[in-house]
Amino acid sequence: MVAVSRTFTVDTPLSDVFSYLSDFTSTEQWDPGTVETTRVSGDGGVGTRYRNVSRFLGKSVELTYETTRLEPDAVFEVVGKNDTVTTRDHMTFAAVGAGTQVSYTADFGFHGLVGKIPDAVLRIPLERLADKTVRQMQATLADL
Repeated sequence: MVAVSRTFTVDTPLSDVFSYLSDFTSTEQWDPGTVETTRVSGDGGVGTRYRNVSRFLGKSVELTYETTRLEPDAVFEVVGKNDTVTTRDHMTFAAVGAGTQVSYTADFGFHGLVGKIPDAVLRIPLERLADKTVRQMQATLADL
């Protein structure tokens, strides 16, 4: 399993940041790998399912995500799955003055042929993607 984590602060109020990021369809704006995210069931709460299409290492990847945890203004978590990967995106939120601190962790468990690739090899592109994601997320949240 490969896990990448980042923590950052933005000047945007907590309620705005949480509302925006817990609508997982917003990944199209803040996640540089995401091509499209569509809600396929649910009301946005726990159990809501999403179809996500992303690009990773030059390939199109489709996952089905499900919201597994939602604590207003505090925690948002989704788990995505397909034949080659299970990923868990876990975000926590805290007010910092008038702004918000976001802690974001993505865990990737690879299986099938991809699972035979050493984690150390996959860590490098995932760390780079995490850096790009934070930069894009910060810019997007600043514009809310």
